[in-house]
Amino acid sequence: MVPYKEIQNQLKSQPKTWLITGAAGFIGSHLLEALLKMNQSVVGLDSFSTGYEANLENVKSVVSHEQWSRFHFIKGDIRSMEECQKATKGVEIVLHHAALGSVPHSIEDPILANQNNVDGFLNVLVAARDSKVKSFVYAASSATYGDNNDLPKTEDKIGRSLSPYAVTKLVNELYADVFSKNYGFDCIGLRYFNVFGRRQDPDGAYAAVIPKWIDSMVKGDKVFINGDGETSRDFCFVDNAVQANILAATTQDKSAKNQVYNIAVGEQTTLNQLFKIISKSVEEHKKIKVGEPAYRDFRSGDIRHSVADIGKAKKYLGYEPSHRLIDGIKESMAWYLA
Repeated sequence: MVPYKEIQNQLKSQPKTWLITGAAGFIGSHLLEALLKMNQSVVGLDSFSTGYEANLENVKSVVSHEQWSRFHFIKGDIRSMEECQKATKGVEIVLHHAALGSVPHSIEDPILANQNNVDGFLNVLVAARDSKVKSFVYAASSATYGDNNDLPKTEDKIGRSLSPYAVTKLVNELYADVFSKNYGFDCIGLRYFNVFGRRQDPDGAYAAVIPKWIDSMVKGDKVFINGDGETSRDFCFVDNAVQANILAATTQDKSAKNQVYNIAVGEQTTLNQLFKIISKSVEEHKKIKVGEPAYRDFRSGDIRHSVADIGKAKKYLGYEPSHRLIDGIKESMAWYLA
């Protein structure tokens, strides 16, 4: 098993051609930044339905002119097979991250969630197969665990889905498995657990909890906690997700392929604990006093507790989280506040 730093060095001397779907999104733009800094050639596909041009501009500002010249952007929708075929042409590795990632949004509009997360996924999968892509890594989700209350979450035990979003992500895993069995097309799914970090949007009704809370604290607005605050999550800094993608995409171990992996830190944090961590950091940076949170009803479709067993990703991919929750908060706080 090759260590992550060694893989990074290998890629710098042996550039490949990658496709990132959802390249203008939160995780997608971090993948783009990391790959360009390793002198890779990257095609980006995004419709800007949830991604932002500003994320691409931010990446442009932190890479060299030569590195940026290796990026080719296609404004397109994964719901179009023609655009997926165009994007995968000549590509060696696909990192599929284009999706509608909101549980509440999927409950409001399950048809749109299915069109993007199932129909779109299948389009990219078929296009990648037909283009003879060598490696296909896709964003799966911890939402797949549904009503299974076992802790920590292990990849082999899932429950019944609690939202249309969870259904779509489970279907992705089923399709990937079927493509492996019927076409010999290798896929790896990464079940993300509450990824956070720079470029995560604090605005909108479905904003992730960390940027939304920081935004509210800075503005002096009330911070709302769904339920009693004892709901728990395994918060994973975005650099950990980037590492997992590159390890999965470059593994030569056949036993590591056609698998799904938990990508997290393996630490359980309640919303009440998270509030204290974030409020303390905001108070230190902004020299302000953060008020007490307000509690409201539990959110429909939410899992009560979630913490990952990351042993499988460590064993087969060599995954080792570089950042714990507090490390990630410290590293991204300046960006959130700006």
